[in-house]
Amino acid sequence: MVVEFNLADLFEAAADAFGDREYLVADGRRLTYSEMEARANRLAHHLAGVGIGPGDHVGIYALNSAEWVETAWAVFKLRAVWININYRYVEDELRYLFANADLKALVHQRQFTPRVAALLPALPDLRHVVVIEDDSQEPGPVQDAVDFEAAMAGGSPERDFGPRSGDDLYVLYTGGTTGLPKGVVWPHKNVFFALGGGIDAMTGSRVERPEEMVEKGRAMGGQIVFLPVAPLMHGASQWAVMGQSFVGNRIVLVPRFEPHQVWSLVEAEKVNMVMITGDAMGRPLIEALDEAGVSYDLSSLIGITSTAALFSPSVKDQFFEHFPSLVMSDAIGSSEGGNNGISWIKPGGTTMKSGPTVTSTSGTVVFDENMELVKPGSGVIGKIARSGDIPIGYYNDPKKTAEVFVAVDGVPYVMPGDFATVEADGSVTLLGRGSICINSGGEKIFPEEVEAVVRSHPDVMDAIVVGAPDERWGQRVAAIVEPRPGHQAPTLATVQEHCRQHVAGYKIPRQLHIVEKVERAPSGKPDYRWADGIVRAGQPA
Repeated sequence: MVVEFNLADLFEAAADAFGDREYLVADGRRLTYSEMEARANRLAHHLAGVGIGPGDHVGIYALNSAEWVETAWAVFKLRAVWININYRYVEDELRYLFANADLKALVHQRQFTPRVAALLPALPDLRHVVVIEDDSQEPGPVQDAVDFEAAMAGGSPERDFGPRSGDDLYVLYTGGTTGLPKGVVWPHKNVFFALGGGIDAMTGSRVERPEEMVEKGRAMGGQIVFLPVAPLMHGASQWAVMGQSFVGNRIVLVPRFEPHQVWSLVEAEKVNMVMITGDAMGRPLIEALDEAGVSYDLSSLIGITSTAALFSPSVKDQFFEHFPSLVMSDAIGSSEGGNNGISWIKPGGTTMKSGPTVTSTSGTVVFDENMELVKPGSGVIGKIARSGDIPIGYYNDPKKTAEVFVAVDGVPYVMPGDFATVEADGSVTLLGRGSICINSGGEKIFPEEVEAVVRSHPDVMDAIVVGAPDERWGQRVAAIVEPRPGHQAPTLATVQEHCRQHVAGYKIPRQLHIVEKVERAPSGKPDYRWADGIVRAGQPA
């Protein structure tokens, strides 16, 4: 077969090369590469039979499962576009997303039937629905919906699709932390190099031929077993699955994050690599190992990789206490910019200046407010941008596209709004997203830096930091804190005393709100809209 830098082509090449290898373990199901290939073909033929073709958008509304992955490959085989749907969205958010994304078909788990049924009358272009059975007690599927396994049974397992292109489109909807969902539109070849393994994270070398991915997989001499913990509706997990697929590795999925279930799978499936999204997953995972009576054989675990959320030094240190030889990485990036850089963490080297300091990937730069490159070691704060392998814009949002996708001296860049500075050695230190930056008397305060310090307080389990209105300074720092179980809730005075040892005085929280549970997205990203509501509606502790 002729292989392009197309995601379906890359998977099919792996399926041909590694057909007998076990590919996926999910909720008790096991599939080889050949079995996944055949089932994806069956579903693709079913979707084609109801009129789904190149460029059509197909929503996937489900927890992590084999069916999620089968649907993803089936959609790409048709040159159609999958649309990831956040299963925590309520009806109004789903209505916006479904309409904005121009869905033509939808694959969803039965448990989400009531929400889907409520939305269908307002979505005349959504012409086909497939329902994945689960253990829920929800009523039967919406009218004219087809059972997932019935769709499989009626479709051919043969691969008889037409040629594809590296310019076929992939759309990643990102909810961000403050605004409405936005669909980032990527050509397949661009997103493969930005997120899918087309550029080696260790060496920076670039794949020149699509066939090199299979060659790389054969050269490894065996399979790495990879467990991405975050939901597949989150881009980091999508790319953990796809990137490992292209080189013949084995993937283990967990439906929802539960620390002991993750460690049980690491033990049972001999997992080598676990991918998390910062403290929200890292802290519960590592502290689960300290519970009385807990014992797992985790000798297979080689590495932990974190991306998309703050991974605090204190939590990294806890991992090294349990796993002294662990290979640990901390990456920065975004749905718009792909992987902007990675750092390799060693015991005793977990300290951060603010966010992680990383070796930037090819095409990543930092521009100051005059759109001039920030000079290494200057201390100037600018915004991360990337050229080269970038998206083409946001779907159905020309205004936001014009704001984020810019040209400098004729070169296209994407600049989502992450602040950073360039160190003297050329490495990049991430500071935070501009939309959540706190301005206190003209001083910029990046919440992630303060959050890391507050979370290291011995009585704090989790924390989010936002700006609260202040008559004198414009804004002041407010901390929303979830106390550590079994500990006394911290006070504003104890939090301030702790923070004074680690950050400048103007960054110290001036307001404290104690909550039973800090709200986060399933990906682990902080929910700053929720936190802002707590500050505006609640009384300080």
